[in-house]
Amino acid sequence: MSRRQEIADAAIELLAAEGMRGLTHRAVDRVADLPEGSTSYYFRTRQALLQATVERLADHTAADLAALQERAESSPTGLMIGQDGLVEAVAWLLGEWLTTSRDRQLARYELSLEATRRPELREALLAGAARVRALITGLLAGSGVPDADLWARDLIAYGDGLLLDHLLSDPAELPDLRPKIRALLATVGEG
Repeated sequence: MSRRQEIADAAIELLAAEGMRGLTHRAVDRVADLPEGSTSYYFRTRQALLQATVERLADHTAADLAALQERAESSPTGLMIGQDGLVEAVAWLLGEWLTTSRDRQLARYELSLEATRRPELREALLAGAARVRALITGLLAGSGVPDADLWARDLIAYGDGLLLDHLLSDPAELPDLRPKIRALLATVGEG
């Protein structure tokens, strides 16, 4: 892992713990256990640090999506909508995002709100969202779903709603997400 990635990961951790107000170059140095001034050396401005953090989140998400695709494709039932393969894969991903990657999701929401006031962050977040949508669209299209892009948008919006709802809940109480995902996927193609 490069020093830039290490700093961006520390910024993600800090955003999750303290929000935007707690994100300073000095605080990132402290969380990353780096000498004071290290973050400023690599990212001179707050904007540069935020941009690097958004890009690092996109890298993590891309890796998560690659794992999702592998899980869905290796399912014994295949990628048929309404079948367990896709349901299991999506439930697994959301479960990961609510547990082991919880900090990343909290940081993503923090940065999403900040992006409403910073167009350059908005562009980076939208680029990452486009990658997510393209992969989900591909999974749905590969299953024969007509209008896969529209359904991908719905599935992503639904997943975001589930994430936010459960991020606001007790982290120890993670319900089985499969019935909810299965119910949504069952409506695909009905409309």
